[in-house]
Amino acid sequence: MNTFINKATESSCFLSDLIGAKVLVRGKKVGKLDDLLIREHEKIPEVTHLIVTRPFGHKSLLVPFEKVDTLGQDKVVLDIPDITPFEGEPEETQVLLKDHILDKKVIDLDGNEIDIVYDVKLVLRNRKLYATDVDFSKYGLLKRLGLRYVAKFVYHLAEVFKKETISWAYVQPLPERIGSFKGNVKLNILKEALPEIHPVDLADILEELSEEQRLAIFNELGTEQASDTLEEIEPRVQRSLISSMDKERVADLIDEMTPGQAADVLSALPTDEADHILALMEHTETGKIESLLENQDETIINLATKHFIRMLPGMTTDLVISAFRKFAEEADVVDYIYVVDHDEKLEGVVSLPELLMAKPESHLQDIMVTQVISLEETDTIEAAKEKFSRYHFDALPVTTPDDIIRGVVTYRDIMELDH
Repeated sequence: MNTFINKATESSCFLSDLIGAKVLVRGKKVGKLDDLLIREHEKIPEVTHLIVTRPFGHKSLLVPFEKVDTLGQDKVVLDIPDITPFEGEPEETQVLLKDHILDKKVIDLDGNEIDIVYDVKLVLRNRKLYATDVDFSKYGLLKRLGLRYVAKFVYHLAEVFKKETISWAYVQPLPERIGSFKGNVKLNILKEALPEIHPVDLADILEELSEEQRLAIFNELGTEQASDTLEEIEPRVQRSLISSMDKERVADLIDEMTPGQAADVLSALPTDEADHILALMEHTETGKIESLLENQDETIINLATKHFIRMLPGMTTDLVISAFRKFAEEADVVDYIYVVDHDEKLEGVVSLPELLMAKPESHLQDIMVTQVISLEETDTIEAAKEKFSRYHFDALPVTTPDDIIRGVVTYRDIMELDH
């Protein structure tokens, strides 16, 4: 592309096509195009100035877009008699496309997820230049890396490199200092869209942001949505977020939760901080919350049952099935058969469906899972909850460091502590 704009026709290109182009005034090179300055114009920002860097020792140029005669990948021609009146730097309050938008995280309000901007689409309409779309694709990334021809080649071969652009209207920029970001129209769009985002999706978004960005977004949420979202955020991020928030606000949010949910959130905090928040709460069941918090530190062995089905590895499946009814009558856990040696060392686990589908002559040692997910007898109830949540088993064995099985804990028993 030798020429993009002669300001007489409607055209389009990407920011990466222009950055670095030489800038000419009256046929003489005066510098390189470094950035474009934008102004929010309804939902689509308008390019108002070009930022031109010059050789060392010379001031940069800040040139109004109306002074551009030709804008292209190879060159930019300015229609000005003298560059001196245009020497200067953009103000801190102004937004630059390259410096403030490229490579920055944004919330894609259409897909409710975090993306990184690799490029920006520019469109010329009625002799004005607008930033209309942002590009999240690997295609855009390759272009930025100077691999334009590679990008064009793989674009025709792989779906993963297809162009992915979305209208600027659906994107909220998230610079580090979002509170002072001057894109007020975009911040308003974000506020309007937040109530429509499900707490689970919103939690995923917040977990990917910096502390400052996370707090800025979270402070825009209503009490109910903030409470639901706080519950879904992972403990590490919960601690970080709560430590930055007003504690009365935190207490109000936790007041909206069930006792079990409240205990889960408070248990992720340092004891002093949890006690302070609990004292500020108006929850009708604070006594139960305190009891649940005490239980969080209780070791899991106290909840383990010793009534489970044990079998030796050499037993055949038909023998186990024939004896199953007798053993099941006295067992608290019947979904799994725990395969142990004569010293009660856990060697594997067989689920009931796997047992029923196996050939009658098969031995347990041939069909058992040997990589057993288990709890240590010193694990806390909170640790057990996390493991059940991660692996979705109905029961987990409790073992010593030597793999001696001490009991089995059921998902049902753990979850009943929350109610």
